[in-house]
Amino acid sequence: MRKNNPFLTGTLILTLAGFLSRLIGFFYRAFLSRTFGEEGMGIYQLLAPVMALSFSLTAAGIQTAVSKFTASETTTHDHRASLRVLTAGFLLSMPLSLGCTWFIYSRADWIGSAFLLEERTAPLLRIFALSIPFCSAHSLINGYFYGIKRAGIPALTQILEQLARVGSVFFICGWLRAHQSAPQIACAVVGLTIGECFSMFVSLTAVYLRFFRLRTLPVPRATRQCSTLSMAGKILTLSLPLTASRIAVNILQSVEAVSIPSCLVRHGFSQAQALSVYGVLTGMALPLIMFPTALINSACVLLLPVISEADENGNRATIRSAVRKAFRYCTLFGSLCTAGFLLTGRYAGMLLFQSEMAGSFILTLSFICPLLYLSGALSSVLHGLGKTGITFLFNMMALSARLLFVFWLIPAIGIQGYLYGILFSQFLVTAMELLAVRYHVGRGR
Repeated sequence: MRKNNPFLTGTLILTLAGFLSRLIGFFYRAFLSRTFGEEGMGIYQLLAPVMALSFSLTAAGIQTAVSKFTASETTTHDHRASLRVLTAGFLLSMPLSLGCTWFIYSRADWIGSAFLLEERTAPLLRIFALSIPFCSAHSLINGYFYGIKRAGIPALTQILEQLARVGSVFFICGWLRAHQSAPQIACAVVGLTIGECFSMFVSLTAVYLRFFRLRTLPVPRATRQCSTLSMAGKILTLSLPLTASRIAVNILQSVEAVSIPSCLVRHGFSQAQALSVYGVLTGMALPLIMFPTALINSACVLLLPVISEADENGNRATIRSAVRKAFRYCTLFGSLCTAGFLLTGRYAGMLLFQSEMAGSFILTLSFICPLLYLSGALSSVLHGLGKTGITFLFNMMALSARLLFVFWLIPAIGIQGYLYGILFSQFLVTAMELLAVRYHVGRGR
């Protein structure tokens, strides 16, 4: 009987979970907009930069490092060593998470007024701050299970998190209405925190059950012993470029978000028109273009441990085969998406958003699909090879190039200049990643 391919099985599990989670999130968003109105949703969305920055600082890079080193430890068949990797990740992430929680909670008024430019976000920030340790723990455990090629647990916690979040908000809003109180947008942030807490406890339970089972297995004698502190040092070394990259990306994206409307005003739009154009682009066209990435992202997450394990064993043939398949399938899938958006983009803009402008943006951005999807796979390959510093450099170069289009072309030709910037920056980063993968895979260890 043929053994199942864990990569394909894991990709399928994560893809199904991703689509189900997005479907739940779609109806949840509709409920939030009806319950709290456009202004309430706007205030809630203002938390996004703080959420992204806190996750980048406390978990994102460490999660990737945990996944890579867990995959490497499985080659020794000392499965308890992979649990030491997770413990080392917690030693790094938890102090950062608690420190971030304290800072956001104690400085919420300043962050809301000076950074987010909306004082009403302060109480929401205090609630959100409490979720940071839960989110970090959950993310690290996901990285551990990705490393051992057990995608079922991350997929399960993703769905349970959404259900806990949505269910808690429904319950709180219903309880408040029953007591003649109007629900406030803070209910949504409470639901976010409850969802993260619930998913963390489910993840911890899964780790405990696995550890309890592994305790009975014999420990291989000929294995490399690495202390938890030593492993923490390795994780820190690998995760620093990733963390710096994510933070830099978040900061530059914040600059970009602020600058696009102002540059549109310089082009001749009113402030209301500029915000409207920006809203159509970022809230309608781009999310639709990004929706198919649920499949590619699932494959990319599981591609990293495959590359890491093959690199640890010096198996260049496996790495080359994985890269060829990733290139072939991502290019094919992206090309099909481009064709689909070209054929249906204008109709989709009207059908989904009642916006001709959204349809026009979708047509232009459709050409980004093959580059966008291929870039995700190439980035995972480079991370699996331990070349995180290279991806940091490439991301910075691409974002800097896009900002040049924002400041120079938008005032001259309008939002079309930004669309050209997106296409050019994505071509730039994909080309550089492709050359880097070819060089590092082709020359051997």
